[in-house]
Amino acid sequence: MTPLPAAFLAAPLAHRGLHDREAGVVENSRDAFEAAIAAGYGIECDVQLSSDHQAMVFHDYDLARLTGRNGVIQQTSAEDLGRMRLTDSANVIETLPAILDQIAGRVPLLIELKDQDGAMGKNIGPLEDQVAQAVAGYDGAVALMSFNPHSAARMAVLCPDLACGIVTSAYDPEVWPLPAELCDHLRTIPDYAGSGASFISHEVADLDRPRVAELKAQGAAILCWTVRSQPQADEALRVAQNITFEGFRPA
Repeated sequence: MTPLPAAFLAAPLAHRGLHDREAGVVENSRDAFEAAIAAGYGIECDVQLSSDHQAMVFHDYDLARLTGRNGVIQQTSAEDLGRMRLTDSANVIETLPAILDQIAGRVPLLIELKDQDGAMGKNIGPLEDQVAQAVAGYDGAVALMSFNPHSAARMAVLCPDLACGIVTSAYDPEVWPLPAELCDHLRTIPDYAGSGASFISHEVADLDRPRVAELKAQGAAILCWTVRSQPQADEALRVAQNITFEGFRPA
């Protein structure tokens, strides 16, 4: 278990970069990351797998919301994705290595691996392998996390010198497209001890959950997502040690 570096607790983390779609700065884009760096914030980004097993910096499984195209990212090649302009932006979908080259250690980078199994299960591997290859030798503060505890545990094995964590939630079954029994299981964060994780990033509205306090008392670093106002940030920081934010500029 590698502890989360202090750099990840020093400045708020811009959720998918410092984006403002109305201003032409779209989430998980070069411009959003550059804006976060200029403002002195850390960066959180997402990675998905292309059809030819490349790690792409993109949040959604479906392409429509962010590109206006039909299709899903897992069925599209990296080459085709790299030609897709993000809607309302001059930027395109980038590979993780390209974004690592852009950020170049200037601010801390928190990478979330999106669940590729579809049910938070054990059907993982290609995305984890690609991310591990991309971050090998990266000269800067980088940490890795996933909602899927199997993915988080795999990253802890592949990248033993990097901090790995689990993204956690209240797992309301009315919100999550998962069976209620699985939501009940994941809500208790049962996989933390055996995953090699050193931190969690927990849903901000659920930070008062006793399990979060228990993990914090055991030495886990506590981050949270997604904070959308300064009052919410102030309240969250009574429990969490840092926030992931969007829609405002935190103090």
